[in-house]
Amino acid sequence: MKKGSAMTFDLTHARHDPAHCLAPGLFRSLKRGERKKLKLDVTYTYGKDRVEFSGPEPLGVDDMRVLQGLVAVAATCGSESRGIMLRPEPKSEAGHQLRLLLDLEWDAKEKDAMVAKGSFRQLASELGYATDSGGAFRVIRESIERLWKVSVIVQREGKRQGFRILSEYASDEDTGKLFVALNPRLAEAIIGARPHTRIEMAEVRALQTDPARLIHQRLCGWIDPGKSGRVELDTLCGYIWPDQASGSTMRMRRQTARNALPELTTVGWTVNEYAKGKWEISRPKALALTLTSPCPNVDEPLP
Repeated sequence: MKKGSAMTFDLTHARHDPAHCLAPGLFRSLKRGERKKLKLDVTYTYGKDRVEFSGPEPLGVDDMRVLQGLVAVAATCGSESRGIMLRPEPKSEAGHQLRLLLDLEWDAKEKDAMVAKGSFRQLASELGYATDSGGAFRVIRESIERLWKVSVIVQREGKRQGFRILSEYASDEDTGKLFVALNPRLAEAIIGARPHTRIEMAEVRALQTDPARLIHQRLCGWIDPGKSGRVELDTLCGYIWPDQASGSTMRMRRQTARNALPELTTVGWTVNEYAKGKWEISRPKALALTLTSPCPNVDEPLP
């Protein structure tokens, strides 16, 4: 966030990988204590790709928001945040370390990754967190560490890629600066080498509840800006809780999902219940659909 009397933001949108956005259960609503009880084991087919996500802990809404912010940072030029391409043969020791932490395997070893460069304070502000205490920084760091623990295997036409969702390298603990490497699949979406999901960061900052945030990302994954789609209430429930439920639990979930939909209207979406439990949802047009290119000098050594 830039200094001044008016609140302004550097991050306008994230060019996200659809598989990371649409995989059912990759991000979910979590109750207290569930992180210690559950594991992450999600498989999703996107086009010709079979994508497997696995990790020792499930990922929650805080992790989803941090990843959205890092993807947006990686495509932004500026004095406080920018994206740096991480080539297969980095010029700096820090670059080598980041690629090692990504645990690249098989075909992924020859792919470009990308670094999101910024600070905990800047990222917290862009995500809508309060930055007057260390709580937001702790949330971000813990999310980065959880995301680092997640392994991804992509299989396509007999070829395999393996990597972690991201890795972290903090260059200065005192100032809060950080460098985070994004995996090759995310990097390709950012630079336009594969289809991407556009997520408006103004909407991310404005949403207030976890159910609305989860529904928002999933809808962004399949409804393009300026377009609409139809969805049923139980499908929306599945965006929040991937596991099956019945009876009173399902009734509670349906009411929670229904209550989350008005939040979409506050950020410009149109929500119309054309039949009981069935909605037509329209997404506003994007302010700018031009590709945000990575910063120049992408081969420069990391500090």
